Formats: sequence, structure tokens, C-alpha cells
Amino acid sequence: STHPGVEVVLQAVTHCFFCSLLQLTGVLDDCFCDVESIDVFNNFKIYPRIKKLTERDYFRYYKVNLKRPCPFWPDDGHCAIKDCHVEPCPESKVPVGIKSGNYNKYSQAANTMSDMTECEQANELGAINSTLSNQSKEAFADWARHDDAQDHFCELDDETSPDAEYVDLLLNPERFTGYKGPSAWRVWNSIYEENCFKPRSVYRPLNPLAPSRGESKGFYNWLEGLCLEKRVFYRLISGLHSSINIHLCAEYLLDEGWGRSVWGPNVQEFRQRFDTAETKGEGTRRLKNLYFLYLIELRALYKVAPYFERAIVNLYTGNSQEDGETKELLLQIFNEIKAFPMHFDEKSMFAGHKMEAKTLKEEFRLHFKNISRIMDCVGCSKCRLWGKLQTQGLGTALKVLFSEKEIKNLPEHSPSKGFQLTRQEIVALLNVYLSLIYLSIIYLSIDLSSYLCFHTGMPSGISL
Repeated sequence: STHPGVEVVLQAVTHCFFCSLLQLTGVLDDCFCDVESIDVFNNFKIYPRIKKLTERDYFRYYKVNLKRPCPFWPDDGHCAIKDCHVEPCPESKVPVGIKSGNYNKYSQAANTMSDMTECEQANELGAINSTLSNQSKEAFADWARHDDAQDHFCELDDETSPDAEYVDLLLNPERFTGYKGPSAWRVWNSIYEENCFKPRSVYRPLNPLAPSRGESKGFYNWLEGLCLEKRVFYRLISGLHSSINIHLCAEYLLDEGWGRSVWGPNVQEFRQRFDTAETKGEGTRRLKNLYFLYLIELRALYKVAPYFERAIVNLYTGNSQEDGETKELLLQIFNEIKAFPMHFDEKSMFAGHKMEAKTLKEEFRLHFKNISRIMDCVGCSKCRLWGKLQTQGLGTALKVLFSEKEIKNLPEHSPSKGFQLTRQEIVALLNVYLSLIYLSIIYLSIDLSSYLCFHTGMPSGISL
């Protein structure tokens, strides 16, 4: 690593070069935050801490089922390229506190509730029959509120399935494996054309991979005509797509010769996807949607902070010292996030007529949940892994944003019935945030400053 002062200079030079090339500056759409403020906050406040956090055991192991069949079309086979393969963790490598299933967020003291025998539980549940007591009615109402508060935006894997395996995310990084062609195109086409909201009067494909993209001028006019919620949905999907594409360009499979894969930045691929001239002006929009997605994730972390700040919450792996250090680091990140002055305001969403807003929210949720199911149609195992993790991370962020009341009413010293996060959701949420802030500027290694950034390993975040 190089001297911090040199890193700052290199970062500033490269940032100016890159942003001038792509004309990426100023205020983002549908919020009051500007690109420059995000860059400074991200690069100098958040990146080092979040990277360190996701390297800890609690956040590096993710349980996933990569063998679930595609629910929408016949499986056309998995990617045969060796770099598509995901190596699951040996049982001996997974921390005992995680693999035992005792990784819930609560401290041991919180779990000393009176134990009920199975028969007692069965009797109590069996008492809820045709005649309901007031207590039972209240219990049902509480369960209904709990179900509503969950707001699952993703199709969750069954962690008890024999096909679900732990994966070490550090040993299976997101990068281009060589998986492309009709299978990959069909996944993105289904996401854009069948799940994004689009007026019937718009015939131009939303999928940026579509061969006939037509003129970009006026393309976004229809988007501005949609309600805020539907514009947000499109920008989230576009931002997610941009995030994935940038990672693929940064870690591109350059050579497979002599049995050893060579990875590195592919500048031409990056230009093809984001350069203003080559994308007829759409590249800048895509990158701004990436920033917008960053703000959504940032806002979710701001909102969920009280959930983790309770003394009852314990990020449990079985190593008490590491668990304590992990939580302390997470709380430091929350403190930095609270100081950021320009958060996205989600209160403006679903704020119209009560019934219309409820219907729109449910439609929004089901569209995104459908996209999470499409991830089981990705033919490359490594791409599927990161697709599932990223959609679950974003789905968790949306769940947090729309559960504000439940989070505010969390009890300090006991588990909550109104809002819960599984360990899978926590791991996905933080890793997606890291994925967004780690979008490095090495792609412009065509100039000396970015070349040096690449070889010194300086943190760069999303300074595009």
C-alpha cells in the first residue's frame, strides 16, 4: 500500500479524469444529493471500515442453494466454463456458531425465556379453534402485523435444504467468468421487459442488451411520466445492472491459456457499456442509477441502525472476542452513516391514497420478488451466487425502508415480534453495500494515475 497522502492525490486526479470523460456530476434524479458529496463520503469515510467488516467471519459466509431449478423456462444447462464453478466451504471451515444454527442476533440472556414442552405448545395452539378469546384475537392480529412488517421482497432459499451450502464470499469473488450469450440475455430481458414498469405506449426495449436500442433521445421522457415509485423501481434495477457490469469489467477473464486464468480490467468492455459516445448518452444515466442505488442502500442502513444498536443483538459466530469487535465496527459504520447529510427520503413513496398506495406497494414488492426468482435461471453458478446475494441485499434494504414503524417500536431487551432480520439478510445487505462502494476506478487504466491506483490497491469506492 502506498502513503495515504499519495492515495488521496491519485484518487482526486483519476476521479476528475473519469468524471470529465463520462460527464458524471451534479444532482441525481429523484433526490437532493449530488455525485461529488457521495464520492467524498464513500471514499474517505465508509470504504475502509465496510471492507474490514465484510472480511469478518459473520459476513463472509453465505448459505445459498445454487441447485434450485429455473421456475420460468426449461433449464438450458449450466455453464461449462471452469470459472463458473463455486467452491462450497468444507464443514470444518465454517465457524461453529454459524453452522450450528445458533447465529440468531440475540444474546444468550435474551433466550432464557420459559421453555415450553412440545405438548404444551400443541395444546395452546390447538385451543385456537372455532371460538376465539380476546387474547387469541390479539395474537392473531399481532401475527398479521408481523407478517405485513416482514415485507419480503425476495424469494428466500430454504436453509434447511440438503442442496443449501455455505460459500466463502472472499474465495468466490464477483467477476466475469465467460458466461454470456442467449442464456444471459434471456435473464436480463425477462427482468427488464417483464418486470420493470413501462407504459404500453413505449415499444423500445428497456433491456440495454437488446440489439435494437434505437435513439436514446427522448427515451427517458416516458420514465419521467411515471409515478415516483415506478421510476425508483427502474432506477434500482438499472443501478443493480450497472453494479454487476462494472464488477465484470474490473475482473474480466482476459486469458485462459496454459491452465491458468488471467483476470484484469477490460477498458474496452467498460467503454462499450458506459462511455457517453458509445452508448448514445445512456452510459451516464446508468452510472447515475448506480449512485441512486447506493443512496437507497445507505438509507436502509441508516434506518436499520436501531435494530443493531440494542444490547440484546449479538453477531454470533462462537468467538466472543471477534463477535464483540465485529459489532463495534458495525456501530462505527452506523455513526458515520448518520452523519451523512443528504439521505434519500423514502417517505415520499407510497404516500398517496391509502388503498392505491397499498396496491402499488404490493405490486412493487411482487415485481421485485419475481426478479429474485429469475436469479435461479442464471446458468453460471458464480453469477447465480452473486445475483442471488445482490437481489436479497436490495430486497432486504427495501424491507427495512418500509418497516420504519416496526423498527421504531423494537424492545430494547427482548426479541421483536414486529421486525426481524435473518443472518442471511444481514450478510446480503452489508455485502451488497460493499459491492457498491468497491466499484473501483481501475477501469481507466489507460492513464497513468488509474494505472497506479490499480497497482497500489488504493480504496476508490464508486468514484466513477
